[in-house]
Amino acid sequence: MDGTRRADIRPGLRVSIVLKKDQKTGKLTEGIVKDILTNSPLHPHGIKVRLQSGEVGRVKKI
Repeated sequence: MDGTRRADIRPGLRVSIVLKKDQKTGKLTEGIVKDILTNSPLHPHGIKVRLQSGEVGRVKKI
């Protein structure tokens, strides 16, 4: 699943995100969702989340 639908993402889920600094390369970072930061139900670039490690990025894979 891609990470464009907020309904698919919940805290405790393992996801792959792209960090702001990695957007040009597309390098993925894996982790567990702590907080969902995007309020809208859909986002074309991926729902923004905070991982338990404190890293913030947009979800690319669930």
